Amino acid sequence: MPEDNIEKLATPNPTETKTSASAKKRKIKGKNRIAKWFREMRSELNKVVWPTPKQIVNNTFVALTVMTCAAILIWGLDFVSSQIFMAIITYIPRLIQGG
Repeated sequence: MPEDNIEKLATPNPTETKTSASAKKRKIKGKNRIAKWFREMRSELNKVVWPTPKQIVNNTFVALTVMTCAAILIWGLDFVSSQIFMAIITYIPRLIQGG
């Protein structure tokens, strides 16, 4: 049965070759979907409670204060730990040689 091995030629479907009405509707639907997304985004942004300039200044001051305190704390811990390690590195060989 060699006929079974022959691939059938694909005949073009008339609905595939022409732009159908449903494809046009899909394009319009896509545009409406994007417009709807922008409308919804705009309405959500109108619902946001924006901070007052006084709140912005206060929040900025708090953030800078916390960052400064954290930086000083990290610097202090780094300085102390480096001094401890330098002492260990310096005094251990002396103890080994002297002892």
